[in-house]
Amino acid sequence: MNVNQTLGSLALDLRRVAQGYYRGSEAMAARFAEEAKARKEELKNISLKPYLRNLLLKMDEVLMQDDHKKLAEDALMYSILFQNAAKEKS
Repeated sequence: MNVNQTLGSLALDLRRVAQGYYRGSEAMAARFAEEAKARKEELKNISLKPYLRNLLLKMDEVLMQDDHKKLAEDALMYSILFQNAAKEKS
């Protein structure tokens, strides 16, 4: 999988995390949070811009928040940022 696809997949996973918490489906949100972490691992050894590297570092903190409303908002914001990065690289 290339970088664009991986960033796009990460963005979709984070969007599903946000949707899961907004809809009250914690199981769905938790499942896609695990998928997002797996995508992060795929990007571990790839050269990325510094702002993307910083977002990836902070992503775990975002996904471990106790306040699900805040977590959903942050996951959606990160989703948009990663989606924009995927489009930018194409």
